[in-house]
Amino acid sequence: MSKKNNNQDKLLIFALGGVGEIGKNMYVIQYNNDIVVVDSGLKFPEEDMLGIDIVIPDISYLTENRDKVRAILITHGHEDHIGGLPYVLRHLNVPVYGTKLTLGLIEGKLKEAGLLGETKRILINADSEIQLGSIRATFFKTNHSIPDSVGVCLDTPEGIVVHTGDFKFDHTPVNDQFADLQRIAEIGSRGVLALLSDSTNAERPGYTPSESKVGDELEDIFRKSTQRVVVATFASNVHRIQQIINASIATRRKIAVVGRSMVNVVGIASELGYLNIPEGMIIEPEEVNKLAADRVVILCTGSQGEPMSALTRMARSTHRKVDILPGDTVIIAATPIPGNERYVGRTVDELFRLGANVIYGPGSVSGVHVSGHGSQEELKLMLNLIKPKYFIPIHGEYRMLRLHGRLGEAIGMEKENIFIVDNGDTVEFQGGVARKGSKVQAGNVLIDGLGVGDVGNIVLRDRKLLSQDGILVVVVTLSKQDGTILSGPDIISRGFVYVRESEGLLDEANRIVTSTLNKLMNDKVNEWASLKTNVKDALGRFLYEQTRRRPMILPIIMEV
Repeated sequence: MSKKNNNQDKLLIFALGGVGEIGKNMYVIQYNNDIVVVDSGLKFPEEDMLGIDIVIPDISYLTENRDKVRAILITHGHEDHIGGLPYVLRHLNVPVYGTKLTLGLIEGKLKEAGLLGETKRILINADSEIQLGSIRATFFKTNHSIPDSVGVCLDTPEGIVVHTGDFKFDHTPVNDQFADLQRIAEIGSRGVLALLSDSTNAERPGYTPSESKVGDELEDIFRKSTQRVVVATFASNVHRIQQIINASIATRRKIAVVGRSMVNVVGIASELGYLNIPEGMIIEPEEVNKLAADRVVILCTGSQGEPMSALTRMARSTHRKVDILPGDTVIIAATPIPGNERYVGRTVDELFRLGANVIYGPGSVSGVHVSGHGSQEELKLMLNLIKPKYFIPIHGEYRMLRLHGRLGEAIGMEKENIFIVDNGDTVEFQGGVARKGSKVQAGNVLIDGLGVGDVGNIVLRDRKLLSQDGILVVVVTLSKQDGTILSGPDIISRGFVYVRESEGLLDEANRIVTSTLNKLMNDKVNEWASLKTNVKDALGRFLYEQTRRRPMILPIIMEV
């Protein structure tokens, strides 16, 4: 597709999430009045996001341009690519395109959110071709740790843009879904303007081992275990679940599935034919204790030490149906997501305390996990097959993007043709030439309970303050006639000092509030804002001098 460019015609590429971070993937390709979005993910909160459940991209740009958004294309069914959809589709009702398993997982989410009826879902496969305004989308098969993953090829009037999705090159995949090297090379031979490629393992030299290696290791552990085996892995790692099923069949064990997301995924994947589970293989958690210990495998969530997950509750002996017994073998078949190491360590400690034999650690150590993302040699292979003119590393923290950029240079790309971007940075293409464009609004929208975006930096700052130094509430009632104090000041302390042991401090605080208010009344100051500010300042100074703490001070002044 070629077309003469006038001054208006240009191609924009930018990320609303997924660069400079792991998770929250959302990429935008825009040609004039046609916008195509690739993926709509979530990420889990960082430690300073107190009380936040999940984080999704800020889609203000898309809602402001909603009449231009033609579709959301989903590369595969992992949370960091589909988890934002129930929130995004409430504000942006556009068609969602995905492969069979991907749509199956999305439909489960939309049903929960009450959006299934009003969302147009269109099934695609690697041979689909769809016209989205002036942009034509085709797809190619990739390997990843979930079946039905695809890369996206967008043919725009300015040139071809390729988005790899998450990928590795596994030459012995568990489900015989081979990456379509021929199709990828054929796309490359047509001349690719820009490549957006997965940077997750850009720090890791060599090749990522095949998932099939994990199956042999699991079977070996199952055979050697004389009691029950508990395996925790990502619910969405369908290949890993199949390997656990195969190892269970080989060692004549039955499987109990524990954890809501694991039950959901196993249900959807087996219904759609992505899991091969023999009849009678799956048992209810309640039946675990009725079978001989060496005839049971418990498949559960909790590989990241999540506080409410099945494995964590088992480790704390608070799970309603399953207890960990001395001599059980617990396999954590995943590596911790950066930031989760402490939670995983805590769970492993608690399992050891219960007398379990715990197998965990990086794949190279335990053999029970391999990554779903390609290492450096595979990333170079993708670059060499696609041969792009311009390269935008995506899906990774800043150092990963930077190192992926260096791999581009290593295979002979010009340094100025590699764009390392942040969320919201646009790359503009006009007449086959790329340059950094202006920035669009991008950032985090925080989800807390049912609230979407109602918790911002100010609220988080207050939560941080409350968690560090607590709160003091000062309640005073004044007379409307002459401004004298009728009752109070009453001081309520939470998380600041223990009242019974700090009576002297709080009595002095009381006196300071009283004298401050009396002085203001004498000076004829009676605006509420001034009264509150003066009380806060005087009390804050005194408390800091006495305790070196700065609690949040809330003056409540009433007039009667």
